[in-house]
Amino acid sequence: MGLFSKKGPSGFSSTSTAEEVTQGIDATGLTVIVTGASSGIGMETMRVLVLRGSHVVMAVRNKDAGTNVKEALLKEIPDAKIDVMELDLSSLASVRKFAEDYIALGLPLNILINNAGVMASPFKLSQDNIELQFATNHLGHFLLTDLLLDTMKSTSRESNIEGRIVNLSSLGHQYSYREGIRFDAINDESKYSKYYAYGQSKLANILHAKELNRRLKEEGVEITANAVHPGAILTNLMRYDNFLHSVMKVLRPFITKSIPQGAATTCFVALNPQVKGVSGEYFVDCNVAKPSSQAKDADLATKLWDFSLTLTNVK
Repeated sequence: MGLFSKKGPSGFSSTSTAEEVTQGIDATGLTVIVTGASSGIGMETMRVLVLRGSHVVMAVRNKDAGTNVKEALLKEIPDAKIDVMELDLSSLASVRKFAEDYIALGLPLNILINNAGVMASPFKLSQDNIELQFATNHLGHFLLTDLLLDTMKSTSRESNIEGRIVNLSSLGHQYSYREGIRFDAINDESKYSKYYAYGQSKLANILHAKELNRRLKEEGVEITANAVHPGAILTNLMRYDNFLHSVMKVLRPFITKSIPQGAATTCFVALNPQVKGVSGEYFVDCNVAKPSSQAKDADLATKLWDFSLTLTNVK
């Protein structure tokens, strides 16, 4: 990544790590949920947030795997505050149970990091009969955010600390279907492309943050919502595509980031004081970047919001 490591206005670049972009930041007293925190950049994000003093709730599909990660991290950081809770984002029932259980704990919530995802999977429907990538990457996080938003609002009001929501998107959002979101063919197997479907879900992540930002501003709530592109990283996200994984291995020295570098933009947007008050933006390499024209389409964002409400049966 050396060829592409020019620092941006934030003072950071593609080679910056999550520890570097949060150096000197005290996150003591902050409570954070990180989805998909048991592996890859989610795990590194969680580790660095804990290192800075925050209480992190790992929202993971495999609770045993999450517990193993927690126990290993406690050896490195003995006073770490970590909880592990089960969450399968492809199941709306699981999302509802997670939110219900979390609220029952009476914990505050300062930061929500919608990190988990799947990439380029073969066509499959979720338990709720929704195409898997759209269901997991967007819809599960949409519902999770909606169900936890009141907790975030009350936390922000009571603590007088800005809440932050971070959606993990991707440069892949530029390569969605021609119409952006296929509202009328979301489950059409005959027209399915695993790459376009991934791009569609990542476009949805940005549109979700944009529309959420608009609504939060209308309410006058001190919570920001942003989307980030972590970069090209070799993780188990690529488990469905052996060819792409092989290509990435060959090109690793030139185009890929390490996991600590991949978690940097998420941690920057979640904790860095430079981002205070910044909302509705798309970040790449810890700097505000321009997404695709579809990702800036306010009408598309509103339509996606209404579509998501319908699919999740949210009033």
